[in-house]
Amino acid sequence: MNLTSSAFALSDHLSAKADPALISADEQHFAAVAQSLRESITDLSERLDVLRKAPGGIGREAMDRDAEIHRLTGRLRTLHRFGLDLCLGRVVRADGSEPLYIGRLGLTDGEGRRLLIDWRSPAAEPFFAATHADPMGLASRRRYRWTDGRIADYWDEVFTAEGLEGHAALDDQSAFIASLGGNRSARMRDVLSTIQADQDAIIRAGSRGALVVDGGPGTGKTVVALHRTAHLLYSDPRLGHRRGGVLFVGPHQPYLAYVSDVLPSLGEEGVQTCTVRDLVPEGATAGVETDPEAARLKSTADMVRTIEMAVRFYEEPPTETLKVSTPWTEVRIGADDWAEAFEAVEGIPHNEARDRIREELGSILLDRLDGAFDEDVPEEQFRQTLLRDRQLTEALNRAWPLIEPTDLVGDLWSVPAYLRLCAPWLGPDQVRRLQRADAHAWTVSDLPLLDAARQRLGDPAASRRKRRRDAAVAAERARMADVIADVLAADHDGDGAVTMLHGRDLQEKLVDEGALPGVEADLLAGPFAHIVVDEAQELTDAEWQMLLLRCPSRSFTIVGDRAQARHGFTESWRERLERVGIDRIEVASLSINYRTPEEVMAEAEPAIRAALPDANVPTSVRSSGIPVTYGAAAERDEILDAWLAEHAGQAEGIACVIGDPAFRGTSRVRSLTPELSKGLEFDLVVLVDPENFGEGVEGAVDRYVAMTRATRQLVVLRSS
Repeated sequence: MNLTSSAFALSDHLSAKADPALISADEQHFAAVAQSLRESITDLSERLDVLRKAPGGIGREAMDRDAEIHRLTGRLRTLHRFGLDLCLGRVVRADGSEPLYIGRLGLTDGEGRRLLIDWRSPAAEPFFAATHADPMGLASRRRYRWTDGRIADYWDEVFTAEGLEGHAALDDQSAFIASLGGNRSARMRDVLSTIQADQDAIIRAGSRGALVVDGGPGTGKTVVALHRTAHLLYSDPRLGHRRGGVLFVGPHQPYLAYVSDVLPSLGEEGVQTCTVRDLVPEGATAGVETDPEAARLKSTADMVRTIEMAVRFYEEPPTETLKVSTPWTEVRIGADDWAEAFEAVEGIPHNEARDRIREELGSILLDRLDGAFDEDVPEEQFRQTLLRDRQLTEALNRAWPLIEPTDLVGDLWSVPAYLRLCAPWLGPDQVRRLQRADAHAWTVSDLPLLDAARQRLGDPAASRRKRRRDAAVAAERARMADVIADVLAADHDGDGAVTMLHGRDLQEKLVDEGALPGVEADLLAGPFAHIVVDEAQELTDAEWQMLLLRCPSRSFTIVGDRAQARHGFTESWRERLERVGIDRIEVASLSINYRTPEEVMAEAEPAIRAALPDANVPTSVRSSGIPVTYGAAAERDEILDAWLAEHAGQAEGIACVIGDPAFRGTSRVRSLTPELSKGLEFDLVVLVDPENFGEGVEGAVDRYVAMTRATRQLVVLRSS
């Protein structure tokens, strides 16, 4: 943001673009942006300082304060991170009005003049969506390429004859095509300024129901998913953090690390990101199910539904009458009383319902004994007597025991009779197949059942924590009551604001419940207002249930390619999603391969069509000029050394060896399996013994995915 130097740093071969007639208006505008940025940073810093020093408050007041601190901190971080390169480009409208500059965030100067239009606003849409067939009222469009905070290049595109006059620097290559050949890095590159019209239409689509973004390798599915996430949070108030926010689900941790910078660069830092494994604590150590038939059985939604039957087994009301003695009278709890109390907790997680059952029994008995007590015997005292009764506690423990989710699922795999009871559709051979010696040796296939059990059962320690918290609240209220009594005693006149302390509501508010014992929230438990799922073709029906539990609105962005499903995907998206419980489905297709050079796709296409003749293989729009080469596995290090030497002076550029577990990766050369390479991209891919990836659909998909990670060069090596 140095006003004494130009915002442009154009190399000598671009000297024609440095003509003041082309860039002087931009220079003036950037000077105003720099000034406004300085003022905004100062203002935001001061506001944050005031907020942080202000009293925390309680309840809604505290939540509002924390939310505002979060919002201002995120904006300040973005302003510090980008500076002038917040600006993506500009549009000149055909009506002759002032150019509009498009930014990652909106920015206004002290006089209220709009300096940058937020890229997600409707006014910015033509910057991304205008085409020569539909210019959307534009005369021209300019896109900038920023390097180290200055413009290293820019491109103009004109839509009318008038657009050529005085403000267009035309190139044979568009900004977008030029950007495709750039070096890759360990993080996804910034592509916001070069979003294409077909991608922008999907990014700006509404959030109601499920939108499927279907496309082959290199079509920008992940780019669309990330930018759509940021756009939805900006444009749809129903998806704000107070309403549940957005969850972004990726295929694996290397992918999440790769895309981790994108959402913050778009102004969104509050989106939760995870893999399916991360939704369940056991996912961190879960292995792969070695028996394909056991994996298939566990992958169904029917198997997930066995959890309901498994829990119901432990929710049978007693049929015998229980006598409970109290200091006032003896009461009888009959079968009808138990049944009524059990019905009253329908919909409450099992472990969290126990105390409610006891409370319901107290209400039932009090109603029956109405008028039997002296007036000086409070109802609460009667309830507390019931809570402490040993016989009642033992009966409730037998009829409604606390259950650990892992024990419930483990019993299914170790007690055949229990599994047959909960899943009566399984045959004897299938029941035997699902049994195992170590019931708690969790696999990835177990995770949906563990998740369903955790959701249905709730926390077995919740009741104990609630009692501790209630006791702490009672003690704090008693302490506050003593303080209030002292204050009131000192107010001899009984007038003024002090008399408000008589009010019960104010007394309650004076208790700072935020300082009392609590439990750390599970940020992935939901519910979420919207869920984005990338590489969704890999999810089983059972795994979809994990996401549906977290998104009652059924508002999804579903990104994937049926031809990249390792275990096959013979249905349509609509058939698959309707089967798992999603309705209101729209499908949008991307068919242009922006990433993978045509030389690589010419080799990759036969690899997938050998197993899937009808695969939706996208069309590449560019050539790298580098043919695919083949060699011996012994040449691996020589090839990598040559590539590293060629790119030694470059800050970016990254290669990957796929299929050779003996190779140890470095910061510039990764080592991955085909499965863990999904969703990533590299300048050079060295593929080792692709024939060993497997047979059938799984092997073909792994070879196809691995080949199409290359953005410039593909080398295939074989051991023999």
